[in-house]
Amino acid sequence: MSKKGYLYAIIISSLLLIAACSSKSAEEQIHDHLEEAIQIEEGYETQQQEIEELEQQEQEIFSQIVELDMEQFDQIQELSQEAISIVEQKQEKLGEERESIEASQEEFEQVESLISDLEEENVQQEAESMYDIMIERYTTYYDLNDTYQTSVDQEKELYEMLQQEELEQDEVTSHLEALNENYEGIIALNEEFNQLTADYNEAKRTFYEASDLNVSYEDESDADTEE
Repeated sequence: MSKKGYLYAIIISSLLLIAACSSKSAEEQIHDHLEEAIQIEEGYETQQQEIEELEQQEQEIFSQIVELDMEQFDQIQELSQEAISIVEQKQEKLGEERESIEASQEEFEQVESLISDLEEENVQQEAESMYDIMIERYTTYYDLNDTYQTSVDQEKELYEMLQQEELEQDEVTSHLEALNENYEGIIALNEEFNQLTADYNEAKRTFYEASDLNVSYEDESDADTEE
């Protein structure tokens, strides 16, 4: 095919795609974006499972460390290094997880410009409510991810400290207190995120019902975090 013919084929394909999209109602287009956003978040759920497994491995190592005394310092050093490797893997997974959520948000935000095209006022209101809840959910996730990243950094610092033979107990205690305080923040944000996920699922169901879309709406398990 010549370059001219190839370009012509691309133009025709693009026009056909535009025509197909424009033939859909605003409700149908919103539905497509919502469901695509959910599909994108499947990557996030996979990373969550992997983070949970790493958490369990790290906790087992930490439990072994606290059972040792300074006469077994070589073992403490070895276990601490293993823990650092696991923490670094968690950092990587948290970055991948955030990328999945960012991609989901990018897809979801395409809904905003379509809401004004909805003809019925009550359907518009339900769509706006649903949209606002999901945006708040994304914002809460970023706060959660940031707080968790901070905790992971603190964990790495702790294991690096434990490799120092002349380590003061007060220094370890102070670091653990700061770490525990951050864990409390993670728990609170995690609960808020899970509640917003449940609120969004309900708001989406309400929107679908108000818009009279013929959607087979299966019960969704909340996309709770495992952090």
